[in-house]
Amino acid sequence: MTKYAGMLAVWMVLSGGNAFTAEPHWNQYRGSNGDGKSTARNLPAEFSETQNVRWKVAIAGQGWSSPVVWENEIWLTAGNTERQELRALCVDLESGEIVKDIKVFDMVPRQVVEAYKHDSPHLNSPATPTPVVEEEYLFVHFGSQGIACLDRKTGDKIWERRDLRVYQPVRQGSSPIVDDKNLYVAYDGTDQQFFVALDKRTGETRWQTDRNVDTDWAATLRARGFEPKASGGKPNDNKKAFATATLIEVEGKRQLIAPAAEATIAYDPENGNEIWRVLHPGGFNVAARPLFAEGLVYVFTSGLTGHLLAVRPDGRGDVTSSHIAWSTTRGTPHIPSPVIVDSLLYLVTDKGGIARCLDARTGQEVWKKRLGGNHWASPVCVDGNLYFANKRGAVDVLVASSDIPPFLARNKLRASFIASPAIAGEALILRSTTHLYCLVNGYTRTAEQVAQDVYPPADRVGKSRKSVAAGKPATAPPRRLSRLGARLKQLVAAGKLTEEEARGLYQLAVEVAASK
Repeated sequence: MTKYAGMLAVWMVLSGGNAFTAEPHWNQYRGSNGDGKSTARNLPAEFSETQNVRWKVAIAGQGWSSPVVWENEIWLTAGNTERQELRALCVDLESGEIVKDIKVFDMVPRQVVEAYKHDSPHLNSPATPTPVVEEEYLFVHFGSQGIACLDRKTGDKIWERRDLRVYQPVRQGSSPIVDDKNLYVAYDGTDQQFFVALDKRTGETRWQTDRNVDTDWAATLRARGFEPKASGGKPNDNKKAFATATLIEVEGKRQLIAPAAEATIAYDPENGNEIWRVLHPGGFNVAARPLFAEGLVYVFTSGLTGHLLAVRPDGRGDVTSSHIAWSTTRGTPHIPSPVIVDSLLYLVTDKGGIARCLDARTGQEVWKKRLGGNHWASPVCVDGNLYFANKRGAVDVLVASSDIPPFLARNKLRASFIASPAIAGEALILRSTTHLYCLVNGYTRTAEQVAQDVYPPADRVGKSRKSVAAGKPATAPPRRLSRLGARLKQLVAAGKLTEEEARGLYQLAVEVAASK
């Protein structure tokens, strides 16, 4: 790629998503423009374990990072908690061969806060942030475990930073983004919350700014009908967040839109100075990436209440009471990021899989449709079709339309999808918790090839060592689920887990069993 083309790709990211007509690479979380849209054509709408599969390859270790693509290379990250390693993998787009498997870091002991009695790294993966790939560099981020720049062609490490650390009881999830000079990433833990810009070439800190979000948590709880307690064993839980930032341009000036736990803040990317902020108290655990369209910034929160806010980005200071064009708490996603196409905002709830279409200008509901299942992966829109992948291995395809769309396809794979899809030419790239799929029209796998699929070990509730050794997906029979439920109740009673965490673990076991 020429230097001019690289500058054009950066400009497309900064422009907010409406002007570009070419998509050279799916190089970051949610694509080259960060909005989940692609200009690709001829992707398969229907597929299975045999139909329209160019290849399927097992990915060892644990990782929820989404795949990114540069030319003929697919990059992703993974962690191995047994070996205590964090790795970057490069997969050949044509063949599915793993051509690079690079150990980036040996894990260091996680910081643990003794007062936080519900430390829960098992609710996340050791490699959840999505990398960024460019012509020369690959930037990989593993939260407080470290961030590094690798030479894309050789795999050599150019620089690393392991001094940026916060306490995240559920590990971190914020993905880095880049422009022509800097790499930007959030560190929102329960102990510290800050945003940092690093020099892409050297890793040196360009600027670092504290979030400085101070809300009345007790008042927020009372407003939601809860009686405040000391901490519930989770002090400062309302301070943590997992979201990825977005670069936009407003009136000729750039803004870095960076969601925190109970506020979304716009920074000047040159120096880290705050431009504006909008408060959303109770909206911690923010995971969805902001969108910019129709002259509005769309913010999605989680926590006590899922807020969807449409904010005019031309304000200064605290704009909570002056620049929210519209907002809703009805049927909002807490984890997956929505997608906006032709003034229509498409979203799906993480629980129950309720897809909704809203008028992006007003927030008015246009239609809703039940997909089912739990959705953590963000949908993508390709060639006018919406792809929704869920944790039970279902991938539903709908036409992006203002009319209630019928199912164009209802696909089912032997998988669980948490990572968001990537697009590479005419290929749909899906990462499950165990495999990487390359789905292309016109390819067929035989029953013999399917039978040879290897399901690597993973840190999952309900996995059977015997079934893994036999190359078969593990199941969780009713007796095992019953034992698991009893054990989870014991852990809740002993204060080792919260009820929410126990429900999440049990549901995960059920989903893994149902997906096989």
